[in-house]
Amino acid sequence: MPNEKKTNIVLIGMPASGKSTVGVILAKVLGMDFIDSDLVIQKREGARLNELIEKYGVDDFMRREEAAILGINVTNTVIATGGSAVYSAASMAHLAENSCIVYLKVELDVLKKRLSDIKGRGVVLRDGETLETIYETRAKLYEKYADITIEETGASVKNTIEDTVEDTVRGIIG
Repeated sequence: MPNEKKTNIVLIGMPASGKSTVGVILAKVLGMDFIDSDLVIQKREGARLNELIEKYGVDDFMRREEAAILGINVTNTVIATGGSAVYSAASMAHLAENSCIVYLKVELDVLKKRLSDIKGRGVVLRDGETLETIYETRAKLYEKYADITIEETGASVKNTIEDTVEDTVRGIIG
């Protein structure tokens, strides 16, 4: 329903783009609840992301991630997704039903500095993939699903939050 009011804000973007950090503060500023889908997965599965990927493999992990996201049914909530959530069209359609989807865009060179331990962090990475290849693939998906893109390169957390509030509250939520 195109005219239906969006009640949630969903943050998408690469691992280490600041989705969880921005999400918590954004929720406080807007008086909303906060959910981190990575934490939802960990709670459901009883293990950390990297352990789940190692134990079950990438494909099974992504099925578990999709199930966890499809189980999120909330309103008035900021939702920080895992970087791989965009691989699931079903997850993104579910989140888009009542959410403004915000892409926190960070340049690759910044991510390289932030992601020193990509495997230990629980990043979905198939054999042979690198940070560069997943960045290239995912950037297209983030752009496809985003209602709003916030360019974070060179921006402080404060600037990112201000830009996100301005764009979501004035543009879609408000």
